[in-house]
Amino acid sequence: MKRLSKKQMIIFAIGQLGWSMLSGIISAWLVYYFLPNSESLKSGAIPYLVPGLLGGFITVLGIITATSRIFDAVTDPLIASLSDRSKNPKGRRIPFMKFAAIPLSIVTCLLFCVDFGRYDGNLGWLNILWVSVMIILFYLFMTMYCTPYNALISEFGKTQEDRMFISTAISLTFFAGTLLAYTPFVFAGVLQGAGVSFAWSYRICFIVLAVISCVSMLIPTFLLNEKEFVETKPSEENVMRSLISTFKNRDFRTFSLSDIMYWVGLTMFQTGLPFFVTVSMGFNESLTMVFMGAMTVLSACFYPFVTALVKKFGKKKLVIAGFLGLAICYAITAVSSVTGICPTGSAEDPANGLSWLFGILITVIAAFPMALLGIIPQSIVADVAEAEAVTTGQNREGMFFAARTFAMKFGQSIAMVLFTSLAIIGVKQGGVDAEGNVISDITAGKFGLMIAAIVAVAFCVLGAVILLFYREKKIMKTIAKEGDEAFMKAIENEKEVGEKAE
Repeated sequence: MKRLSKKQMIIFAIGQLGWSMLSGIISAWLVYYFLPNSESLKSGAIPYLVPGLLGGFITVLGIITATSRIFDAVTDPLIASLSDRSKNPKGRRIPFMKFAAIPLSIVTCLLFCVDFGRYDGNLGWLNILWVSVMIILFYLFMTMYCTPYNALISEFGKTQEDRMFISTAISLTFFAGTLLAYTPFVFAGVLQGAGVSFAWSYRICFIVLAVISCVSMLIPTFLLNEKEFVETKPSEENVMRSLISTFKNRDFRTFSLSDIMYWVGLTMFQTGLPFFVTVSMGFNESLTMVFMGAMTVLSACFYPFVTALVKKFGKKKLVIAGFLGLAICYAITAVSSVTGICPTGSAEDPANGLSWLFGILITVIAAFPMALLGIIPQSIVADVAEAEAVTTGQNREGMFFAARTFAMKFGQSIAMVLFTSLAIIGVKQGGVDAEGNVISDITAGKFGLMIAAIVAVAFCVLGAVILLFYREKKIMKTIAKEGDEAFMKAIENEKEVGEKAE
């Protein structure tokens, strides 16, 4: 079978640009849009959802996003199995991607088009129902695109060099898509200045991003012929046998648990970034885009060196280093949230030199770990999936990547519940302001933000500890091919935790 050229690998990576934009919209804007703070209310934001603090701790929005994972627990392995077993003459993966791209883009827009009015003291059940259904549909169509897409990483990456190049390319497009998801911080304000309402200023931005996303997701489905590059026998296992077999793989279980820790920490940071910037450091919200952009650009500068570092140190050590680097970044974020950290600032402009110092430190320190964790984990899943195929003869790449997609969404969901719960600690919720606006502000307490950042540190450290038990040498020996000598040399003297265990 043919190997993808570098140009074709870049075309493949454009698909990730599309879905990461949509995922970024959910991560960055779901809380901000549906639980507006007092400043957003002054700009015309409508509190569509009652904060609904159950027992004074968990928000309704957190419950909605968490319960959508129950639905995912069924659809993720089901779609993965359907893809693995597909006998479609156009391929096992691309037909699913082509079908999912348009509805995923549409549902993302519809989620923010709820318009049954403010909750005004009642529970606003129509708003809750609308958001619940749209989030479930969002994750359904995302699974239909992402699971087959990610399975192609293993199938298109025929050597470690190819696999690392693809992982690097899709990591770049992932962060580019995430960065684009933050652009409404700039353009929504411009639209509001032109007289557009708060809700529609953001909806217009989301619609434009969704169109770009849809085109990006469809590009690889029309320009790449899967059958030219992949010749694999469809799996004969049904969904339950395939799922059980996947999780019987000890190294995959270890990686998945570690990966959940990563997504919890990362999503808490992404969701909290607008609040850390505005509340903890006292900056204007537009600087969220500046910090995120600088972090992404600086991270991209490290990308060309990641493959060389993998050849020198192996994948496991670098991912552990990435976890610990993010933990340091989040620890600095926690310090920036301590009450009184901006002693010289005024009520109108609380940011000062110390705030800028923290902002720059966070941006610089996070960049390298983001490069490592953005590239390497995808290739680890591909390695484990290929090793399983070599060992058992069953080509279940879709199921392995479905499990990784589920880990991502499960981690994001945990993060959403944690952040929306922790950030409000010490802050009275609800009530009305002087103008009679209903308040659903979850951002006013620096103490809660500090706790949220500390929890993110704990998840990153735990992820590093868990990954110590991943048997990288065993996996790499199973799948080693001609040309992989440098990758094998990096781990030949590695002493792995529990390497003698069966």
